[in-house]
Amino acid sequence: SVVMGTQSALDQACADWKLARANWENTEAFLFGAADVYSIDPHTDTWPVAASDLANVLRDEKVMSNLDNFIKTANAGILGYHGLEYVLFREGQPRKIDQITNLEYNYICAVAKDLYNATATLEACWDSKESNAERQKIAKEYVATHLAIDEDGNQEGTLEGFQNYGKAFKNPGTGDWKTALDASLEIIAGCQDIIGEVGNMKIGLPYTGEDATYIESPYAYNSIIDFYDNIVSCKNALYGKMDATSPTEQSLIYFCLNAGNTTLAAQAKAVQTKLDAALAKIKAMKAPFALYYSDASCKVAIDALGELDDALGELAETLKAYDGNATVEAQCKVINENYVDNVVVATYRTLANNAQKLYQSIVNIKK
Repeated sequence: SVVMGTQSALDQACADWKLARANWENTEAFLFGAADVYSIDPHTDTWPVAASDLANVLRDEKVMSNLDNFIKTANAGILGYHGLEYVLFREGQPRKIDQITNLEYNYICAVAKDLYNATATLEACWDSKESNAERQKIAKEYVATHLAIDEDGNQEGTLEGFQNYGKAFKNPGTGDWKTALDASLEIIAGCQDIIGEVGNMKIGLPYTGEDATYIESPYAYNSIIDFYDNIVSCKNALYGKMDATSPTEQSLIYFCLNAGNTTLAAQAKAVQTKLDAALAKIKAMKAPFALYYSDASCKVAIDALGELDDALGELAETLKAYDGNATVEAQCKVINENYVDNVVVATYRTLANNAQKLYQSIVNIKK
């Protein structure tokens, strides 16, 4: 049976999906820590969608009667952003409300609730001040009830217990980062990871013909926006705040430009130039990527991303030479504290707020 609801409510859910999607892509320069350790990245952002598995779930009455629990341990290929996208969109447009079944509606309500819980967990795990009791509670329950996910999207065993990555990143030697410089270098490595993924895999695999099915957000026609927002994530990380247009005084790039080392300053300037170039080349790709993934504009973007990756690698090498330098260590501590509060937590908080809004909009589809 078909859901009784309004097209405008469905359109609103689609608009809110795009907003929460942009927020998620803006976090991909910091997929280390909680997103990785708690398998939140694969749990919420695996694609392509396992469409036949999803069709089976929608027919399985036993599963459908216990969705909230099923989703905590289900195959990641039917969950998260792309599970929602598959039900909500067709060919870049919101689906027609009279195509959505009650079973699909029940399913996306459960997936959207789980997506919100995952994003709340990310915020709580990085919030060194532990300032939101509700999200702390959600996070502790999330890590206790979800399963780890391997590289193929399959479940494998329980998750590690809750830990605060924000505190660890700010306080060298207490967690995964031995020195403040190590943590600052992780900011660069996190950027390089997503730059490499966007260039070599997200754009590269379809473009080269190696895997034409490996297209992110194909139902919403959102791929190029996704790629762009991933590189914005790097800009924010390096420039020290959300929606950054220039480096803030407590950012890594500002430090490199002003540390009195001509090599470091030149390398930081090169990063800035290549960052803007990569964003421009992604924006200039022929849209939608789902239809034009072999267009020559894709190769131009791949090359620009490669140059940005190389520029960041050179910057990191120069910074590594400062290991043990007390002045640099003190400066890195300032950079890292700002990064946790004004990049990571600020982005995750915005994401969690908008994922909560998306969940509500999905619930509201049905009259």
